[in-house]
Amino acid sequence: MFKSPFHVPGDQLAKLAKPHTRGCARSLEELRLLLKGDLQRYEGTGSLKWLKLFLFNAGYKYIALVRIVGYLKVNGLAKYTLYPPFKLLLLHYRHLFGMAIAEYADIGPGLFVTRFGGIYVNGDCLLGANVNLSPMILFGQTNRGKIIGSPVVGNRVFIASGARVTGPITIGDDVAIGANAVVNKSAEDGAVLVGVPARIVSHDGSQGYINRQASQELIAACARARRRHGGPDAIWYPADMLDNHGGTGHA
Repeated sequence: MFKSPFHVPGDQLAKLAKPHTRGCARSLEELRLLLKGDLQRYEGTGSLKWLKLFLFNAGYKYIALVRIVGYLKVNGLAKYTLYPPFKLLLLHYRHLFGMAIAEYADIGPGLFVTRFGGIYVNGDCLLGANVNLSPMILFGQTNRGKIIGSPVVGNRVFIASGARVTGPITIGDDVAIGANAVVNKSAEDGAVLVGVPARIVSHDGSQGYINRQASQELIAACARARRRHGGPDAIWYPADMLDNHGGTGHA
C-alpha cells in the first residue's frame, strides 16, 4: 500500500500544519477525468447528467466543487481570479451541507457520497478510487504517538454511517467499515471492520456495496494525466502499474 508523506514522527507535528496542493488537479484533462469518474458512480456519463447532478444532488455538487476549486488553486491566473470566489462558494456549501473536504485532499476518481451531512475528511488523508462515504463519518489526524498523521484509504472502500477512522493507519483495498466503528489500526485488503475499537470480523470485503464503479481505463487515464502535468504519484493507480502498462491514452 502507498506510503503517506503525511505520516511523520511525533516530534514533527509542525510539518502537518503546512499547506499543500497534493490532491489538486494540475490540468483540465485531469479535472475532466476526475469529474467523469465521480459521475460514473452516480448515473453514467454525459453533460446533461452531470448538470442534473450538479444542480440537484448535494453530494455530487460538493465533490465537484472540491475538484474544481482544487484545479483553480494551482493553475495560472485562475488562482488569483477565479479561485477566491469559488473557494467562498465551496465554504458556503460546506456549512449548508455539513461536509468538510478540503480542495487539496488527494481523492481518487469515483468518489460517491451516499447522503450528505456530518462528513469530515482531513486534508492530509489519501483516499483511493471508488470510495463510498456515508453521513456522520470522520477521517481524522492523530497528533501524538511515535508516528502521527491521517489515514490512507485504498480502493473500493465502503464506510458506513457514523464511522471514525483516525491516525497514521492504512486501510487496504476492498475494505468495509461498519456503522459507528472506530478504526485506529491498519487493516489488510478485504477486511470487514466493526465495533469500538474496530476489529476484523470477516474478509468478505466491500463487494456488493461499491456499485457502478469508475472504470479502470478511466482511473489509469487520470493517473497518466496527473503524471504528465507534474502531479504526485497516485495512491489509486500506483507508479509501478503505470510503468507496466505505459501509454498515454484517454478515457
